[in-house]
Amino acid sequence: MILTCPSCATRYQIDEAKFPPAGRQVRCAKCGHVWHQDTPVAEAPVPETPPPEEPAPVEAKPALEQSEQPEQPEPMLRALRPQQGAPAPAHGPPRARRALLPMLGVALGWIGLIAVVLLIGLSAVRYRQEITVIWPQSAGVYSSLGMNVNAHGIDFTDVDYHRESEDGQVVLAVTGRIVNKGARELPVPQSVRVTLSDASNHELYHWNFAPGIQTLKAGQSSAFHTRLSNPPATARHLEVRFAKDEK
Repeated sequence: MILTCPSCATRYQIDEAKFPPAGRQVRCAKCGHVWHQDTPVAEAPVPETPPPEEPAPVEAKPALEQSEQPEQPEPMLRALRPQQGAPAPAHGPPRARRALLPMLGVALGWIGLIAVVLLIGLSAVRYRQEITVIWPQSAGVYSSLGMNVNAHGIDFTDVDYHRESEDGQVVLAVTGRIVNKGARELPVPQSVRVTLSDASNHELYHWNFAPGIQTLKAGQSSAFHTRLSNPPATARHLEVRFAKDEK
């Protein structure tokens, strides 16, 4: 009996007696293909003329394994191992960490901005006197915030007054010092006004005088002295300030 593999067309010779009536599973020894082989159908009667005698065929060993169940094929794929010394794949930061980075940058930006604003504010308060000297218009802003500043950078200290008698008349003597509170040499306004007011702060009288000095260096001061004959008897308050060169 000749069998032909349906897969690779390899032909085999096998003994028909080893096949049961229902056929059996066979496997190709070359390609490993397994299929069900039916029992061959009996051939028609031999013709009248007998064929010439042939030597009895030598029984060939079955090239097909006669197992009823096909063998399990050996796995063709194997787990690939990483090569020796190959770098491991880099893993990025977790998604939560990546989402946190932009928020952290925004928070740091706001913190930096607040720090800059606070630094500017503290500097504006600390150096308000120097700022008003350079920019006199800022004096109104500081005044609205309840901060006393001198736009000239020149101020009065140690102001004092007392009454004297001279030639039978009462004389009011006013003394004090003019000081430069700035960080550089500044000009001194050339008109100083002295104002007298009553107990209700109503102005009673005022007069002007020249300080007698043109400029003052940083931190330098100069004494002044002015007098008024027959001051108002009801005067209770005295104010000294620069009068913008009024005469």
